[in-house]
Amino acid sequence: MSSVITALDWRDSPEGQYAIHPGKDATQTLLLPDTPFDQPLAAVIPLSGDLSTRIAALERLWRAWQNRPIPPDTRLTAQKRRRFGLAIQATDGWTRGASYREIAEVIFGADRVASHPWKTSSLRDTIIGLVEGGRTLIAGGYLRLLRKSRHDSKTSPD
Repeated sequence: MSSVITALDWRDSPEGQYAIHPGKDATQTLLLPDTPFDQPLAAVIPLSGDLSTRIAALERLWRAWQNRPIPPDTRLTAQKRRRFGLAIQATDGWTRGASYREIAEVIFGADRVASHPWKTSSLRDTIIGLVEGGRTLIAGGYLRLLRKSRHDSKTSPD
């Protein structure tokens, strides 16, 4: 095996072999059939508007394989990651038939929800916004999260 790939668990599939690196930042890669493991691997990256994002992801993958420090993924702030998780949680409850109030009680706690009149509560507005945001993400809006932010694209040639 090439020194490019280290510490992997291999899983065969009809598509090829899945290489799973169980390190701190676990990665999974599909290697096509007849991939020569005694030579460095190649990556094919489309020359598109997402080029810099894909190159950054490839570098993080390579660093994980090499057990090197991985630079943080700066596409999402901690606040956006938290809101993303809450939106998915709220939408999951909503699709299972929970009321907005029930969802709010799970996310914010029953005491906090009960401390405000529900119909005019800012928590109610927050939950409705989370469910709408989660539905947008599920309908394909999550793809925007995977692309560099507008701010980053101003300094990028792509």
